[in-house]
Amino acid sequence: MFWNKISGIYDFVENTFNGKVNREITQYVASLTNEDDDILECACGTGMFTLPIARRCKSLIATDFADRMLAQAQKKCRHLPNVIFKKADITKLSYADESFDKVVAANVIHLLDNPSKAMSELWRVCRKGGVIIIPTYINKSTKSASLAAKAFNMLGAGLKREFDDKSYHEFFEQMGYAVSEYHTADGRMPCCAAIIRKN
Repeated sequence: MFWNKISGIYDFVENTFNGKVNREITQYVASLTNEDDDILECACGTGMFTLPIARRCKSLIATDFADRMLAQAQKKCRHLPNVIFKKADITKLSYADESFDKVVAANVIHLLDNPSKAMSELWRVCRKGGVIIIPTYINKSTKSASLAAKAFNMLGAGLKREFDDKSYHEFFEQMGYAVSEYHTADGRMPCCAAIIRKN
């Protein structure tokens, strides 16, 4: 699996190419959480979002489909007792309905064959009054961003779709989800967080 193969260098590549964007978007997502929250994170990767979120919430279950990415995240968060790591498929979550105050799924929607199934699962496990947070890299018309996306895909990342700002908004509209806010961290490869409140 591609993500297992690159787990050892993922942080280095991310921080070297897109460190400013990643720092800004992870801080923003963490700021949406509070000390009473039970949170589920899907596709946690090596823990880029996991670490800042876990420092602020009551409990966090961080999941991913790639064992080696999970191992890297677990190593990074070993000093935090409120985090549990589990292997999971975002399209078939084993948690009961309305189990979590916040649900985070970062940089994964564009990789999925069936994103609508994943979205319905995120919605299902989020409590009424809770929030679903979906940060995703979006393209802008720069050579470096375009080349980076192409390079990752050639290596086996398996991008199923690429978003720009407009198509990312349309993606949620077409599935019937009302996004209450979009927050974009701009840089080489911008990351846009869609905030969906489950009222």
